Amino acid sequence: MPQNVIVPKISVLTFCFNEENNIKKHIENVSFADEIIFMDGESTDQTVAIAKEFGATVIKQNTTDKIQQQNIAINQAKNDWILLLNLDEYLSPELKNEILTKVSDHKNNELYYIKQTLFFFKKKIKHGEFNNKKRIFLFDKKRYSYSGDEKRKSNISFFKSNVLKNRIDSYSYKSFDEYNYKLSLLSKKEALELYDKNMKPNFYHFLLKPFFNFINQYFIKFGFLDGKEGYILAYINSFAVLKRYLILWLTYNKME
Repeated sequence: MPQNVIVPKISVLTFCFNEENNIKKHIENVSFADEIIFMDGESTDQTVAIAKEFGATVIKQNTTDKIQQQNIAINQAKNDWILLLNLDEYLSPELKNEILTKVSDHKNNELYYIKQTLFFFKKKIKHGEFNNKKRIFLFDKKRYSYSGDEKRKSNISFFKSNVLKNRIDSYSYKSFDEYNYKLSLLSKKEALELYDKNMKPNFYHFLLKPFFNFINQYFIKFGFLDGKEGYILAYINSFAVLKRYLILWLTYNKME
């Protein structure tokens, strides 16, 4: 970037829980930001102490609603530009430079999406449904009200100018058990959302929907090209779909 360009200050927001072995590395990776905020889920190790030692702000989670907690942190952030991260994500030098270039442009957009490169069992996943997934990554809180649901706001389009060219590396899933556990939490969350909408599961949800999910991820989106890791991802994701509707059925029948 040109030396005479004034770069707006950025606040980084990240959830954390018992991450004493990773917190320092994360802070170093986002050291270009003016403010680093951690939303802590009552860590019992040295996560909070280490974060504060390196100058980060720590906000105690006071709600189980992730989006609500993020909005609390967004409102407390002192800068307009907000960067939403997971602690297991890594920003390359090229991505950092792109971020700074975007926010410095006087014609910048109100928000930017990013695609991730998933590493599963230490292997880079190049195919499947993860390859083209986008999420809100960077936005100006003065111009955009964050909801956590990209699809809810029809006036926001996926134009190329809204999607960053560089991907973010995600190391969120280091083992089968960890990935399966996080999928189980997601299945339960989605099941309760469907319950609130009075949706009742049927034959299609229990049999066909998981089957088509596997076919889509493993064959149509070429997950098989990622070898055994691609098969595992397709299998456990299709099982997570089945589990979503099983939990929904159990909820309707007042069963655990």
